Amino acid sequence: MRILENTGVELLDAEALDIFAKAGANVDHSTKRVKIDRGLLLETIATAPASFTLHARNPGKTVVIGGNHIVFSPVGGQAYSTNLERGRRPGTLADLEELIKLIHSFNVLHHGSDTPVEPTDLPAETRHLDALYAMLRLTDKTVMGPARGRVTTNDAIGMMALVFGGREALTERPALITIINVNSPLRFDDWMLGGLMAYARAGQANVITPFIAAGAMGPITLAGAIAQQNAEALVGVMLTQLVRPGAPVVYGNFTVDAHMRSGNPSFGTPEAAWATLAAGQLARYYKLPYRSNGSLSSSNVPDAQAAYETMMSLWPAILAQANFVYQGAGWVEGGLTTSYEKLIIDVEALAMMEALLTGYEVNDDTLALPYIDQVGPGGHHFDTEHTLSRYSTAFYNPLISTRLQYANWVEAGSMDAAQRAYLKWKEVLKNYEKPKLDPAADEALRDFVARRKREQAGKALTA
Repeated sequence: MRILENTGVELLDAEALDIFAKAGANVDHSTKRVKIDRGLLLETIATAPASFTLHARNPGKTVVIGGNHIVFSPVGGQAYSTNLERGRRPGTLADLEELIKLIHSFNVLHHGSDTPVEPTDLPAETRHLDALYAMLRLTDKTVMGPARGRVTTNDAIGMMALVFGGREALTERPALITIINVNSPLRFDDWMLGGLMAYARAGQANVITPFIAAGAMGPITLAGAIAQQNAEALVGVMLTQLVRPGAPVVYGNFTVDAHMRSGNPSFGTPEAAWATLAAGQLARYYKLPYRSNGSLSSSNVPDAQAAYETMMSLWPAILAQANFVYQGAGWVEGGLTTSYEKLIIDVEALAMMEALLTGYEVNDDTLALPYIDQVGPGGHHFDTEHTLSRYSTAFYNPLISTRLQYANWVEAGSMDAAQRAYLKWKEVLKNYEKPKLDPAADEALRDFVARRKREQAGKALTA
């Protein structure tokens, strides 16, 4: 609160400045600096919902964000893709479509993400159209939209309205969620602010996410970095409520530590784990849904480092009761790259977490006292009726983990986890089944995309 009252934040958008000034904040238009009284802030953010429903075009895949719910989401926004077959390369539309198919195929990925890799082979000004159309064609899960300014955001809203019964229906039943990143320290750029306001007006969900590497974009001490993160996140939350009271919004956390010898952000560290846990407490204090991360690692390949750093990221998210676990599968190379094999390995980790959180029953039947008595000391339970009636469903069944003894493992090819993950994603793509999309909606989407591309081309010619 003292950061917001004394230092303030910089908002690089005239409309956002006017909105805060009208609400009673201290706004200096010449410096674009906004200072906010804590009473005004707390009163304003109190209108934000503690949870909300994010709708999928398949109602069975609609999710709740908030409360006691956890939504696992894959990576989004990476520039490169990599796999054991093709190596590392700039993302393409073909890569994007393959990754969407993989995401669609695993139930433990509850959300479909937006761009699991950026299709850099398409023009930057219109690629969001192709990416969202691919998402709507290839999965029927919930989706994420772009928030790069007002134009791309309104394109996304327009496309989703064609699928969800018009803009009014979309406003009442939000189906888009987006990430609003803060230019830490204490600055929101015009693109993020434009996207935030457009989504909030349309009743769609914003995830306000400061990205702070402690020691670089924030204080080197965790207490200071977390305090700054909290200030930045609450400003974004407040703006959504000034634009539309009750608009769905999520408190986002992405505080890590900077590696002091290189300046690079570090991922999957003890310090980042503390920040995740603290942010979860703060989100609950303000009665807001909470976003954290799941598969962060600094490793460049899906190796042991990637695995233990991912678990150092995923476990704190679970313990912090994160409601929206973003960047949950596929992350390598500090977030620059999506790995097909890492995505499969992370799906295994998420599925194990889901099984853990499901718990187990304790009753007369599961205590199995008659069978313990029947077997007695020194026997075994392999052939009891209790075991035989349950053995096929009793335990978590691994996706790629091996249970082979060494000799059998060697005979099977001595494959490590990445090699087994490679075979799995190839198999999944081969067996992928495209979900149905209403033909009229599909035609309307194709017409929309073609029209917007023509309009963008016309602007380029007259510029």
